Amino acid sequence: MRFLILNLIALFTAFGEDSRHILRVDHFVQVKSAVPSIMGQITPIYVREVVQAGIALRNTTSDKVVLFVHGAGTPAEVAFDVPHSNYSWMEFLANAGYDVFAMDMTGYGRSTRPALMNDPCSLAKEQQAAVTSTPCPAADTRNLTTIASDWNDIGSVVDHLRTLRHVDKVNLIGWSLGGPRAGGYTAQNPTKVNKLILLSPAYVRGTVEASPAMQAASGAVMNTQSLEEFTANWDRQVGCADQFDPAVAKVVWSEMLASDPVGATWGSGVRRAPLVTSRGGWDTAAAAKVLMPVLLFAPVHDKQVTPEGVRRLFDDLGTRQKVYADLACSSHNALWEKNHLLMFRASLEWLAKGSVNGNKEGTVKLGY
Repeated sequence: MRFLILNLIALFTAFGEDSRHILRVDHFVQVKSAVPSIMGQITPIYVREVVQAGIALRNTTSDKVVLFVHGAGTPAEVAFDVPHSNYSWMEFLANAGYDVFAMDMTGYGRSTRPALMNDPCSLAKEQQAAVTSTPCPAADTRNLTTIASDWNDIGSVVDHLRTLRHVDKVNLIGWSLGGPRAGGYTAQNPTKVNKLILLSPAYVRGTVEASPAMQAASGAVMNTQSLEEFTANWDRQVGCADQFDPAVAKVVWSEMLASDPVGATWGSGVRRAPLVTSRGGWDTAAAAKVLMPVLLFAPVHDKQVTPEGVRRLFDDLGTRQKVYADLACSSHNALWEKNHLLMFRASLEWLAKGSVNGNKEGTVKLGY
Protein backbone atom coordinates (compact mmCIF):
# COMPACT_ATOMS: atom_id res chain seq x y z
CA MET A 1 0.00 0.00 0.00
CA ARG A 2 2.84 2.42 0.89
CA PHE A 3 4.50 1.61 -2.47
CA LEU A 4 1.25 2.43 -4.29
CA ILE A 5 0.89 5.77 -2.49
CA LEU A 6 4.49 6.73 -3.28
CA ASN A 7 3.94 5.90 -6.95
CA LEU A 8 0.77 8.04 -7.01
CA ILE A 9 2.62 10.94 -5.42
CA ALA A 10 5.38 10.62 -8.01
CA LEU A 11 2.85 10.62 -10.84
CA PHE A 12 0.96 13.56 -9.37
CA THR A 13 4.20 15.52 -8.98
CA ALA A 14 5.11 14.79 -12.59
CA PHE A 15 1.87 16.39 -13.74
CA GLY A 16 2.32 19.45 -11.53
CA GLU A 17 -0.89 21.26 -10.73
CA ASP A 18 -3.02 19.18 -13.10
CA SER A 19 -5.06 17.40 -10.43
CA ARG A 20 -7.65 16.43 -13.08
CA HIS A 21 -5.17 14.37 -15.07
CA ILE A 22 -6.49 10.82 -15.46
CA LEU A 23 -4.42 8.02 -13.94
CA ARG A 24 -4.71 4.27 -14.49
CA VAL A 25 -3.61 2.22 -11.50
CA ASP A 26 -3.31 -1.58 -11.36
CA HIS A 27 -4.43 -3.39 -8.21
CA PHE A 28 -4.24 -7.10 -7.41
CA VAL A 29 -6.62 -8.20 -4.66
CA GLN A 30 -5.78 -11.44 -2.88
CA VAL A 31 -8.83 -13.72 -2.71
CA LYS A 32 -9.41 -17.05 -0.99
CA SER A 33 -10.84 -18.79 -4.01
CA ALA A 34 -14.22 -20.52 -4.17
CA VAL A 35 -13.57 -21.83 -7.69
CA PRO A 36 -13.98 -25.63 -7.45
CA SER A 37 -10.64 -26.61 -9.05
CA ILE A 38 -8.61 -24.22 -6.85
CA MET A 39 -10.89 -24.09 -3.80
CA GLY A 40 -9.24 -22.44 -0.79
CA GLN A 41 -6.17 -21.20 -2.63
CA ILE A 42 -5.14 -17.55 -2.30
CA THR A 43 -5.29 -16.11 -5.80
CA PRO A 44 -4.94 -12.60 -7.27
CA ILE A 45 -7.88 -10.77 -8.85
CA TYR A 46 -6.93 -7.94 -11.19
CA VAL A 47 -8.60 -4.56 -10.63
CA ARG A 48 -8.03 -1.51 -12.81
CA GLU A 49 -8.58 1.95 -11.35
CA VAL A 50 -9.24 5.02 -13.51
CA VAL A 51 -9.22 8.22 -11.49
CA GLN A 52 -8.21 11.86 -11.47
CA ALA A 53 -4.79 12.37 -9.89
CA GLY A 54 -6.13 14.70 -7.20
CA ILE A 55 -8.85 12.27 -6.13
CA ALA A 56 -6.40 9.37 -5.93
CA LEU A 57 -4.27 11.31 -3.45
CA ARG A 58 -7.20 12.72 -1.48
CA ASN A 59 -8.18 9.24 -0.28
CA THR A 60 -11.86 10.11 -0.79
CA THR A 61 -14.54 9.39 1.78
CA SER A 62 -17.43 10.36 -0.53
CA ASP A 63 -19.89 7.98 -2.19
CA LYS A 64 -18.18 8.40 -5.57
CA VAL A 65 -16.67 4.92 -5.79
CA VAL A 66 -17.77 2.77 -8.74
CA LEU A 67 -16.97 -0.88 -9.52
CA PHE A 68 -17.62 -2.34 -12.99
CA VAL A 69 -18.45 -6.05 -13.29
CA HIS A 70 -18.05 -7.72 -16.70
CA GLY A 71 -20.09 -10.34 -18.53
CA ALA A 72 -19.46 -13.85 -19.79
CA GLY A 73 -16.71 -13.26 -22.34
CA THR A 74 -14.99 -9.88 -22.23
CA PRO A 75 -12.63 -8.87 -19.40
CA ALA A 76 -13.57 -5.68 -17.58
CA GLU A 77 -10.71 -3.47 -18.74
CA VAL A 78 -11.46 -4.41 -22.36
CA ALA A 79 -15.20 -3.86 -21.99
CA PHE A 80 -15.24 -0.63 -20.01
CA ASP A 81 -11.94 1.14 -20.76
CA VAL A 82 -11.73 1.10 -24.58
CA PRO A 83 -8.69 3.16 -25.66
CA HIS A 84 -10.41 4.88 -28.57
CA SER A 85 -11.89 8.38 -28.75
CA ASN A 86 -14.55 8.76 -26.01
CA TYR A 87 -15.49 5.07 -25.69
CA SER A 88 -14.07 4.48 -22.21
CA TRP A 89 -17.02 4.38 -19.82
CA MET A 90 -14.56 4.30 -16.94
CA GLU A 91 -12.77 7.46 -18.07
CA PHE A 92 -16.08 9.24 -18.69
CA LEU A 93 -17.07 8.75 -15.05
CA ALA A 94 -13.56 9.50 -13.80
CA ASN A 95 -13.62 12.83 -15.62
CA ALA A 96 -16.80 13.61 -13.66
CA GLY A 97 -14.98 13.08 -10.37
CA TYR A 98 -15.68 9.40 -9.66
CA ASP A 99 -13.08 6.92 -8.45
CA VAL A 100 -13.70 4.12 -10.94
CA PHE A 101 -12.63 0.49 -10.69
CA ALA A 102 -13.19 -2.58 -12.87
CA MET A 103 -12.44 -6.19 -11.89
CA ASP A 104 -11.60 -9.33 -13.83
CA MET A 105 -13.23 -12.47 -12.44
CA THR A 106 -11.17 -15.61 -11.98
CA GLY A 107 -10.38 -16.96 -15.45
CA TYR A 108 -10.44 -13.59 -17.23
CA GLY A 109 -7.86 -11.02 -18.28
CA ARG A 110 -5.03 -10.52 -15.81
CA SER A 111 -6.70 -12.34 -12.93
CA THR A 112 -5.81 -15.93 -12.01
CA ARG A 113 -6.44 -18.36 -14.84
CA PRO A 114 -6.55 -21.91 -13.42
CA ALA A 115 -4.22 -24.39 -15.15
CA LEU A 116 -7.14 -26.14 -16.85
CA MET A 117 -7.56 -23.08 -19.05
CA ASN A 118 -4.13 -23.59 -20.63
CA ASP A 119 -5.19 -26.96 -22.04
CA PRO A 120 -7.13 -26.95 -25.36
CA CYS A 121 -8.58 -30.31 -24.27
CA SER A 122 -10.69 -28.33 -21.76
CA LEU A 123 -12.78 -27.07 -24.69
CA ALA A 124 -15.84 -28.79 -26.07
CA LYS A 125 -14.88 -31.05 -28.99
CA GLU A 126 -16.44 -28.74 -31.59
CA GLN A 127 -14.24 -25.88 -30.36
CA GLN A 128 -11.09 -28.00 -30.09
CA ALA A 129 -10.98 -28.34 -33.86
CA ALA A 130 -10.28 -24.62 -34.28
CA VAL A 131 -7.19 -24.65 -32.06
CA THR A 132 -5.73 -28.18 -32.20
CA SER A 133 -5.44 -30.77 -34.97
CA THR A 134 -5.86 -33.70 -32.59
CA PRO A 135 -9.08 -34.02 -30.54
CA CYS A 136 -8.38 -34.95 -26.93
CA PRO A 137 -10.30 -35.85 -23.77
CA ALA A 138 -10.69 -33.19 -21.10
CA ALA A 139 -8.97 -33.52 -17.73
CA ASP A 140 -12.13 -32.16 -16.11
CA THR A 141 -15.72 -32.31 -17.34
CA ARG A 142 -17.23 -29.53 -15.24
CA ASN A 143 -17.67 -25.80 -15.78
CA LEU A 144 -14.70 -23.94 -14.35
CA THR A 145 -16.55 -21.45 -12.14
CA THR A 146 -19.90 -20.98 -10.42
CA ILE A 147 -22.05 -17.96 -9.63
CA ALA A 148 -21.08 -18.49 -5.99
CA SER A 149 -17.37 -18.29 -6.80
CA ASP A 150 -18.04 -15.12 -8.82
CA TRP A 151 -19.81 -13.57 -5.83
CA ASN A 152 -16.85 -14.54 -3.68
CA ASP A 153 -14.53 -12.66 -6.08
CA ILE A 154 -16.81 -9.61 -6.09
CA GLY A 155 -17.16 -9.63 -2.32
CA SER A 156 -13.41 -9.65 -1.80
CA VAL A 157 -12.93 -6.73 -4.20
CA VAL A 158 -15.83 -4.72 -2.74
CA ASP A 159 -14.45 -5.15 0.78
CA HIS A 160 -10.98 -4.15 -0.47
CA LEU A 161 -12.37 -0.94 -2.02
CA ARG A 162 -14.41 -0.11 1.06
CA THR A 163 -11.24 -0.31 3.13
CA LEU A 164 -9.04 1.40 0.54
CA ARG A 165 -11.39 4.37 0.09
CA HIS A 166 -12.92 4.45 3.60
CA VAL A 167 -16.50 4.09 2.37
CA ASP A 168 -19.39 1.95 3.57
CA LYS A 169 -20.87 1.40 0.12
CA VAL A 170 -19.81 1.27 -3.52
CA ASN A 171 -21.82 1.71 -6.72
CA LEU A 172 -21.96 -1.34 -9.00
CA ILE A 173 -22.27 -1.36 -12.81
CA GLY A 174 -22.70 -4.73 -14.54
CA TRP A 175 -23.10 -5.89 -18.13
CA SER A 176 -24.79 -9.09 -19.40
CA LEU A 177 -23.74 -11.92 -17.05
CA GLY A 178 -22.58 -9.04 -14.88
CA GLY A 179 -26.31 -8.79 -14.08
CA PRO A 180 -26.46 -12.02 -12.07
CA ARG A 181 -22.97 -11.33 -10.77
CA ALA A 182 -23.53 -7.76 -9.54
CA GLY A 183 -27.29 -8.09 -8.96
CA GLY A 184 -27.05 -11.35 -7.05
CA TYR A 185 -24.23 -9.97 -4.92
CA THR A 186 -26.31 -6.86 -4.21
CA ALA A 187 -29.35 -8.90 -3.15
CA GLN A 188 -27.18 -10.66 -0.57
CA ASN A 189 -25.18 -7.60 0.54
CA PRO A 190 -27.51 -4.57 0.41
CA THR A 191 -25.58 -2.66 3.07
CA LYS A 192 -22.50 -2.57 0.83
CA VAL A 193 -24.09 -1.25 -2.38
CA ASN A 194 -25.24 2.32 -2.91
CA LYS A 195 -26.71 2.26 -6.44
CA LEU A 196 -26.91 -0.39 -9.14
CA ILE A 197 -26.69 0.06 -12.93
CA LEU A 198 -27.12 -2.91 -15.28
CA LEU A 199 -26.71 -3.04 -19.06
CA SER A 200 -28.52 -5.95 -20.74
CA PRO A 201 -28.62 -7.98 -17.51
CA ALA A 202 -29.24 -11.70 -17.81
CA TYR A 203 -32.19 -12.73 -15.64
CA VAL A 204 -34.44 -15.75 -15.08
CA ARG A 205 -37.89 -15.09 -13.67
CA GLY A 206 -39.14 -17.63 -11.16
CA THR A 207 -37.19 -19.81 -8.76
CA VAL A 208 -34.69 -22.02 -10.57
CA GLU A 209 -33.11 -23.50 -7.47
CA ALA A 210 -33.60 -23.00 -3.76
CA SER A 211 -29.97 -21.88 -3.40
CA PRO A 212 -27.27 -20.72 -5.82
CA ALA A 213 -25.04 -23.28 -7.46
CA MET A 214 -22.00 -24.08 -5.33
CA GLN A 215 -20.93 -27.08 -7.42
CA ALA A 216 -19.95 -26.76 -11.06
CA ALA A 217 -22.29 -28.37 -13.58
CA SER A 218 -21.16 -31.01 -16.06
CA GLY A 219 -19.87 -29.64 -19.34
CA ALA A 220 -16.84 -27.95 -20.86
CA VAL A 221 -14.42 -26.05 -18.65
CA MET A 222 -14.32 -22.98 -20.88
CA ASN A 223 -15.06 -21.65 -24.33
CA THR A 224 -13.34 -19.49 -26.91
CA GLN A 225 -14.33 -16.81 -29.38
CA SER A 226 -12.60 -16.08 -32.67
CA LEU A 227 -12.64 -12.81 -34.58
CA GLU A 228 -15.09 -14.35 -37.05
CA GLU A 229 -17.46 -15.35 -34.24
CA PHE A 230 -17.09 -11.97 -32.55
CA THR A 231 -17.94 -10.18 -35.79
CA ALA A 232 -20.87 -12.46 -36.72
CA ASN A 233 -22.45 -12.11 -33.28
CA TRP A 234 -22.30 -8.33 -33.52
CA ASP A 235 -23.49 -8.13 -37.13
CA ARG A 236 -26.65 -10.14 -36.40
CA GLN A 237 -27.71 -7.41 -33.96
CA VAL A 238 -27.40 -4.45 -36.30
CA GLY A 239 -30.80 -2.82 -36.77
CA CYS A 240 -30.03 0.69 -38.00
CA ALA A 241 -27.59 2.59 -40.21
CA ASP A 242 -24.13 3.34 -38.82
CA GLN A 243 -24.93 1.61 -35.56
CA PHE A 244 -21.24 1.18 -34.79
CA ASP A 245 -17.89 2.31 -36.11
CA PRO A 246 -15.80 -0.61 -37.48
CA ALA A 247 -12.69 1.14 -36.13
CA VAL A 248 -14.01 0.67 -32.58
CA ALA A 249 -14.63 -3.02 -33.21
CA LYS A 250 -11.01 -3.41 -34.36
CA VAL A 251 -9.72 -1.75 -31.20
CA VAL A 252 -11.93 -3.90 -28.97
CA TRP A 253 -10.76 -7.11 -30.66
CA SER A 254 -7.13 -6.04 -30.46
CA GLU A 255 -7.53 -5.36 -26.75
CA MET A 256 -9.31 -8.69 -26.33
CA LEU A 257 -6.32 -10.60 -27.70
CA ALA A 258 -3.89 -8.46 -25.70
CA SER A 259 -5.78 -9.47 -22.54
CA ASP A 260 -5.21 -13.16 -23.32
CA PRO A 261 -1.62 -13.84 -24.51
CA VAL A 262 -2.18 -17.62 -24.46
CA GLY A 263 -5.45 -17.54 -26.38
CA ALA A 264 -3.85 -15.19 -28.90
CA THR A 265 -1.55 -18.06 -29.93
CA TRP A 266 -4.35 -20.61 -30.44
CA GLY A 267 -5.39 -21.03 -34.05
CA SER A 268 -5.80 -17.61 -35.63
CA GLY A 269 -6.16 -16.06 -32.17
CA VAL A 270 -9.05 -16.45 -29.71
CA ARG A 271 -10.16 -15.10 -26.39
CA ARG A 272 -10.75 -17.70 -23.69
CA ALA A 273 -13.39 -17.47 -20.96
CA PRO A 274 -14.48 -19.91 -18.26
CA LEU A 275 -17.92 -21.45 -18.44
CA VAL A 276 -19.87 -20.59 -15.29
CA THR A 277 -22.63 -22.55 -13.60
CA SER A 278 -25.00 -19.67 -12.91
CA ARG A 279 -28.15 -21.37 -11.60
CA GLY A 280 -29.89 -19.84 -8.61
CA GLY A 281 -29.47 -16.65 -6.63
CA TRP A 282 -30.67 -14.22 -9.30
CA ASP A 283 -34.35 -14.89 -9.72
CA THR A 284 -37.67 -13.35 -8.66
CA ALA A 285 -36.97 -13.73 -4.96
CA ALA A 286 -33.51 -12.19 -5.25
CA ALA A 287 -34.72 -9.28 -7.41
CA ALA A 288 -37.38 -8.48 -4.81
CA LYS A 289 -34.61 -7.97 -2.23
CA VAL A 290 -32.95 -5.22 -4.27
CA LEU A 291 -34.24 -2.04 -2.62
CA MET A 292 -31.64 0.57 -3.61
CA PRO A 293 -31.94 2.74 -6.78
CA VAL A 294 -31.52 0.66 -9.97
CA LEU A 295 -31.05 1.79 -13.58
CA LEU A 296 -31.51 -0.80 -16.33
CA PHE A 297 -30.38 -0.29 -19.93
CA ALA A 298 -32.26 -2.28 -22.59
CA PRO A 299 -30.77 -1.86 -26.11
CA VAL A 300 -33.57 -2.21 -28.66
CA HIS A 301 -31.69 -4.57 -31.03
CA ASP A 302 -30.15 -6.81 -28.36
CA LYS A 303 -30.54 -10.46 -29.37
CA GLN A 304 -28.51 -11.90 -26.49
CA VAL A 305 -30.51 -10.43 -23.61
CA THR A 306 -33.76 -9.18 -25.11
CA PRO A 307 -35.54 -6.01 -23.97
CA GLU A 308 -38.43 -8.25 -22.86
CA GLY A 309 -36.10 -10.05 -20.49
CA VAL A 310 -34.83 -6.77 -19.05
CA ARG A 311 -38.43 -5.59 -18.61
CA ARG A 312 -39.23 -8.69 -16.54
CA LEU A 313 -36.35 -7.87 -14.21
CA PHE A 314 -37.52 -4.25 -13.99
CA ASP A 315 -40.99 -5.39 -12.94
CA ASP A 316 -39.59 -7.79 -10.31
CA LEU A 317 -37.15 -5.42 -8.61
CA GLY A 318 -38.18 -4.54 -5.08
CA THR A 319 -37.09 -0.92 -5.26
CA ARG A 320 -39.50 1.86 -6.19
CA GLN A 321 -36.67 4.06 -7.51
CA LYS A 322 -35.96 2.28 -10.78
CA VAL A 323 -35.69 3.35 -14.40
CA TYR A 324 -35.94 1.22 -17.54
CA ALA A 325 -33.87 2.99 -20.21
CA ASP A 326 -34.95 2.00 -23.74
CA LEU A 327 -31.79 2.64 -25.80
CA ALA A 328 -32.32 3.24 -29.52
CA CYS A 329 -30.14 1.92 -32.36
CA SER A 330 -28.10 -0.31 -30.02
CA SER A 331 -27.24 -3.98 -29.50
CA HIS A 332 -25.80 -6.08 -26.69
CA ASN A 333 -22.55 -4.20 -27.42
CA ALA A 334 -24.18 -0.81 -26.80
CA LEU A 335 -21.20 0.47 -24.82
CA TRP A 336 -19.11 0.26 -28.05
CA GLU A 337 -21.72 1.75 -30.39
CA LYS A 338 -22.69 5.23 -31.59
CA ASN A 339 -25.24 5.86 -28.81
CA HIS A 340 -22.73 5.01 -26.08
CA LEU A 341 -22.55 8.59 -24.79
CA LEU A 342 -26.32 8.64 -24.21
CA MET A 343 -25.81 5.67 -21.92
CA PHE A 344 -22.70 7.09 -20.25
CA ARG A 345 -24.48 10.39 -19.50
CA ALA A 346 -27.53 8.61 -18.14
CA SER A 347 -25.33 6.51 -15.85
CA LEU A 348 -23.62 9.64 -14.54
CA GLU A 349 -26.94 11.34 -13.80
CA TRP A 350 -28.12 8.18 -12.03
CA LEU A 351 -25.01 8.04 -9.86
CA ALA A 352 -25.19 11.76 -9.05
CA LYS A 353 -28.95 12.33 -8.72
CA GLY A 354 -30.73 8.98 -8.93
CA SER A 355 -32.54 10.05 -12.10
CA VAL A 356 -32.38 9.89 -15.91
CA ASN A 357 -33.51 13.02 -17.73
CA GLY A 358 -35.05 14.02 -14.41
CA ASN A 359 -37.03 10.78 -14.02
CA LYS A 360 -36.51 8.71 -10.89
CA GLU A 361 -38.83 5.89 -11.98
CA GLY A 362 -40.53 4.42 -15.02
CA THR A 363 -39.44 4.13 -18.65
CA VAL A 364 -37.14 6.61 -20.37
CA LYS A 365 -36.40 6.53 -24.10
CA LEU A 366 -32.87 7.45 -25.15
CA GLY A 367 -31.84 8.27 -28.73
CA TYR A 368 -35.27 8.22 -30.37
